Amino acid sequence: MQLSRLCPGDWVTLNARYFPGNDCLVAADGRVRTFAEVDARVTRLVRALRAAGVGRGDRVAIMAVDSPEYVELVLACMKLGATYAALNFRLAGPELRTVLTASQAKLIFLSARYEELVEGCFPAAAAHVQERIAFDKTEAGLTTYEDFLASGEDGGEIESVTTDEEILSISFTSGTTGVPKGVLQSQRMIKAVTQSGALELGVRPGDLLMSGAPLFHAGGFGHVLYGVSRAAGSVVMPQWELETALHWLQSGRVTEAMLVPSMIIQLLGHPRVTDADYAGLRSIMYGGAPMPTSVIRRMSEVFDCDLHNGFGAGTEAGGQLTLRPEDHRRALAGEEWLLGSIGKPAFGCDVRLLDPEGNEVRDGEVGEIASRGDTVMSGYLGQPELTARAVRDGWFIAGDLAWKDEEGYLHLAGRADDMIIRGGENVYPVEIEDVVGAHEDVEEIAVVGEPDAQWGQVVTAVVVLRDGAAPLTVEALREHCRGRLASYKVPTRVVALHEFPRNASGKIHKQELRRQLGEGLA
Repeated sequence: MQLSRLCPGDWVTLNARYFPGNDCLVAADGRVRTFAEVDARVTRLVRALRAAGVGRGDRVAIMAVDSPEYVELVLACMKLGATYAALNFRLAGPELRTVLTASQAKLIFLSARYEELVEGCFPAAAAHVQERIAFDKTEAGLTTYEDFLASGEDGGEIESVTTDEEILSISFTSGTTGVPKGVLQSQRMIKAVTQSGALELGVRPGDLLMSGAPLFHAGGFGHVLYGVSRAAGSVVMPQWELETALHWLQSGRVTEAMLVPSMIIQLLGHPRVTDADYAGLRSIMYGGAPMPTSVIRRMSEVFDCDLHNGFGAGTEAGGQLTLRPEDHRRALAGEEWLLGSIGKPAFGCDVRLLDPEGNEVRDGEVGEIASRGDTVMSGYLGQPELTARAVRDGWFIAGDLAWKDEEGYLHLAGRADDMIIRGGENVYPVEIEDVVGAHEDVEEIAVVGEPDAQWGQVVTAVVVLRDGAAPLTVEALREHCRGRLASYKVPTRVVALHEFPRNASGKIHKQELRRQLGEGLA
């Protein structure tokens, strides 16, 4: 007998029944769609997708800036049981071709600004795409989202019939020229991540949420789902825009916000940031990059609300740890050491610190963060060996190193790999090294992250040049990378060395390289 489950696709319908007039999606310009209106549009969209040949398990790609329509499309896919692939709109052409091929999507929905970029994927990289649909008018006259929506039949409620292990989302964590990491997110995972986040933040019916993270990002759409699941609304900005964000925070309507440190630093530097008392703002969730203590203190003074610091592998395992408001209050009252912590396990997440043999380390010793719970992914698309390395006996291991103090708070000790986190975005050095290493004047290349007050980390390219080559400038390197890498991956600094520090096996010693850069020796 098939048990009847409450699926993510049912959330909007349930809240349309009991909270029909509550704001659901609020555009940056103030246009509002209630839960009743969004549910009616999502229901019609499900029927339009079915008529277009999209069924349970089929895939739909999205290459677009954020909008209420974008959210409706994802909700419709969840209700239908189709798998959506939200693509990073910052990807360059080669990166997009790689992930679009991997997605095997039947349809792709896009913003007009990316029409030419998507067109460049045809036919080889997108032979599986049967139709392109635009959220706005395009030069080629593609079917618009509203026309596609109108093609669906009107009618009563549609009940979701998906099971918890069905894959609702494929989230690509990087767009390399090789095989991308497509994270398979099940209904179980999405439900658990949403429940954990909504509970930790205390989201209530009638709240209005705002996230600075884009919808293709796990944190961005996850924050919207907190609202959808709890009859709360979400402000949806096309992209991060400082003036728009400040306007909404000062409107008195936004109750919860999620921002990365670079956004908070921009807000605190705005000349009008103290023009409001932010009386309606209950809390801010920050994370995704290191946050200076001075910025946390200033944020508390200006916004005067609860603060949450979230840490985790959002795409693969949701929020693993959180430093809660009571912890921030202790820290700001004098126990400042707490602000250097990444907190304690989030709701629904079990966390351990393991040694290389997989044994739990003692308090005070550094170990690799491992977590388990319903928030863990189902694996990587088409990469069973990579999945087996990342998920061991149900425990997800991302390569983050930490130690636990006597009160049970975890403190980050570094990363087992060399991932760079710039403004909340994960940057993988290998893909940048491949591009920069192809420059005719570069003999060897190593890409590392360096601390930055605004972005948390920035990308630095350390090179050994070929004999007789002229100095490589940042401008020349940017020109070389243009069209091959997303802008946030392009190095902001170039350092030339005669030779690299190396370990015993002859490999470039990145830890020593970072030390030299920090001391100004490189």
